[in-house]
Amino acid sequence: MNHKIIILALAMLSLSACKKEEKPPQTPKAVTTVVVETRNVTGYSTFPTTIQGRNNNDVRAKIQGYITQVLVDEGQYVTKGQPLFRIETNTLNENASAARAGIGAARSSVTAAEANVKAAQAAVNAAQVEVEKLQPLVSKNIISSVQLQTAQANLARTQAQLSQSIAAKQQASAGVSQAQANFQGIQENINYSVIRAPISGVVGKINLRTGSLVGPGDPSPITTVSDTSMLYAYFSMNEKEYLDFLLDSRGATMSEKLKNMPMVELLLANGDVYSEKGRIEAVTGQIDPATGSIQFRVSFPNPQKLLSNGNSGTVRIPIAYDNVLVLPESATYEQQGLVYIYKVEQDTARSAVISVEDRVNNMVVIKEGVAKGEIVVAEGVGTLKPGMPVKSQPKKFDDIINAIQPVF
Repeated sequence: MNHKIIILALAMLSLSACKKEEKPPQTPKAVTTVVVETRNVTGYSTFPTTIQGRNNNDVRAKIQGYITQVLVDEGQYVTKGQPLFRIETNTLNENASAARAGIGAARSSVTAAEANVKAAQAAVNAAQVEVEKLQPLVSKNIISSVQLQTAQANLARTQAQLSQSIAAKQQASAGVSQAQANFQGIQENINYSVIRAPISGVVGKINLRTGSLVGPGDPSPITTVSDTSMLYAYFSMNEKEYLDFLLDSRGATMSEKLKNMPMVELLLANGDVYSEKGRIEAVTGQIDPATGSIQFRVSFPNPQKLLSNGNSGTVRIPIAYDNVLVLPESATYEQQGLVYIYKVEQDTARSAVISVEDRVNNMVVIKEGVAKGEIVVAEGVGTLKPGMPVKSQPKKFDDIINAIQPVF
């Protein structure tokens, strides 16, 4: 009897141990879910850019001298030809006075030379008359030929004097021209003492001010004037991006491809989108061997003068995706370089790899890995494990993507 009691006790203990080892059933985890949709969305290819005025002209001195006046301020709008700086001209004014006096002296020499020419011409005329008068008398043997020879010699002498007087007059006239040219050169230098705006535009940083010695050989300009009525944004593509651009763009020639490109946007440094859209107008002719990239130029209007030379930003080229599969970004997670989602199948979370084509406005554009209409966990995917039982709580697609906040 005791032996049976011991066996019964051991059996009861064994049954109790088995009950303790059994795990209670797992409670399904409540998860937010969405249905995979197809939408028309617009993505962007983005490129950092530097902005320059349509025309940027360095302002330099054409003569050497000290700045005596700064007539404009930085950021001021100026018109073409407007005075910007003045350079001292004391020495130039003295030289101009001397050159002007030289012109007067040269003209006096011309007047004297003209008088000498007139006198020499009169002497030649008188000698010619004397020769003509004696010739018939000699031919009739009325007078000796010696008198005629003397008259002819006098005519030759006066003719030589006339030639010398004419040469002297020409030399004096050349002296007037030289003096006038000398004066004109000095006067032009005096005009250069007023440094004027080469174009209409906005004055940049003024590097040199009153008292600074400036000249045409200075390594840096005094300032820069930029025409910012239209701005150029420059950005670069690497070789792969450029080849994709050539293959994907419509048109047989580069000009046709650029013409068919959509209008682009400019994202400013503060994150705002610039109000004016731009157009890609030009591409440099070759890939830079040093950087392996090729440069594009976008033209942006600047009617409100919001942008200036030297601004930075990001060019956004729109890419249209028509009727593509989309999910909220919060529905994805990455592991070892792959992108995963959790599909809900028979109240169970099943992980699946997806191929992402783009990320647009808190959504992922999906190439493959999921089908339209499938139910996917939309939030809290980091707390799940494959095969975990879940309880679906459907939520509107737009409510989820609009609630996603950027993380900085």
